[in-house]
Amino acid sequence: MNGLLLAADFPGVDGFLGTRGSVMLDFVFLAMFAIVPIMGWSIWLVKYRQKYDLHKKIQVTLGLVLLVAVGAFEIDMQLITTREGWLARAAISPHFQYVWPSLYVHLFFAVPTLFLWIYVIVSGVRNFPKPAAPCDYSPTHLRWAKLAAIGMTMTAVTGCIFYWLAFVAT
Repeated sequence: MNGLLLAADFPGVDGFLGTRGSVMLDFVFLAMFAIVPIMGWSIWLVKYRQKYDLHKKIQVTLGLVLLVAVGAFEIDMQLITTREGWLARAAISPHFQYVWPSLYVHLFFAVPTLFLWIYVIVSGVRNFPKPAAPCDYSPTHLRWAKLAAIGMTMTAVTGCIFYWLAFVAT
């Protein structure tokens, strides 16, 4: 043919965003892209509108969406696309030399943030009254939730950079 490499030339299930990414890479990219503004809106709701129950519902939902997205992504990476599959998709990037470093920076934020979000959500559900309202646990929750929000934002930013370097750049 003309030497142009298409997503169909690579192992794994092709994505839906028109990049070299697999379907799960595209799904996780969109999930992370959406989570940060929704998280920000949820924080705004609780901070400025005192919508504690709505904040709780949004955060628990976001946590579940992330858990499903990350779980499905890991299944895809380990069983379907495989390491060689995503590397083959990323190898033709003109910025391939930055793919591994960007992945390591992303994981530096993503791994602790995963555990931090689980802690913040589970401890919030356990320690806040029903219906949700400020209580003695609020200062502790706020301290850890700020770290979790920063971690999630950095996870999303570094994930977008990794995705672009590996699967979009031509």
